[in-house]
Amino acid sequence: MSYTQVQLQPAFILQHRKYRESSLILDVLTRDFGIVSILARGVRKPKSKTAGLLLAFTDLKLSYMGRNELKVLTNVELGETTIQLKGLSLYCGFYVNELLGYFLHKNDPHPEVYIEYQHCLTLLAKTQETEQILRFFELNLMDYIGYGFELSFDVKKQTQVDIAKKYSCDTEAGMIESVDGYVSGATLLSLTAREHLDEHALYEAKQLMRRIIDFQLQGKVLKSRAVLAKIIKQL
Repeated sequence: MSYTQVQLQPAFILQHRKYRESSLILDVLTRDFGIVSILARGVRKPKSKTAGLLLAFTDLKLSYMGRNELKVLTNVELGETTIQLKGLSLYCGFYVNELLGYFLHKNDPHPEVYIEYQHCLTLLAKTQETEQILRFFELNLMDYIGYGFELSFDVKKQTQVDIAKKYSCDTEAGMIESVDGYVSGATLLSLTAREHLDEHALYEAKQLMRRIIDFQLQGKVLKSRAVLAKIIKQL
């Protein structure tokens, strides 16, 4: 692997883990290089000034270098956007981070996903429509990484979905009209247009996206999903 030196790359920390006595290994979502693993040396020492900056959901600019897959952090600065997630929004943020960890390959650039992620966090920090924000993020993520399909089209009839009909999802092909369908044509059209979803549409959209995501996960379990469900029940 060739030597890499990157200066002040926009990034968000997705997760971290302890390394030796005083360091951390960070998995970060960068704007131009995808997910990168970075060693932050000595940041767990009591007098470290960097540790207070290396937090999840914080807009950062990271400098790092190295020849191996694990890069070494050389500098960190705060970005221009201030994001503060609290309560339910915080748990939603952890869910989004876990999604990215499963669906993005390391060192595979997806600038559009970085922008979508930043937009998602900003909305979570400002509004309480967390369910709608998550559904739209899931949809856009699937589209960006090549797992999306046309929700407004009935693949069996080869026609646009009817707002008065019910549909099921063939996870390998698309939407199909079905008397036992769990999502209405109206909801599918609203999702396609990223329009406001009422309570019933949110319920249908959640069932749909869970099926799509679970199919792509191929048996992997989203731990944050169970935690988020418990938090929502308590509200």
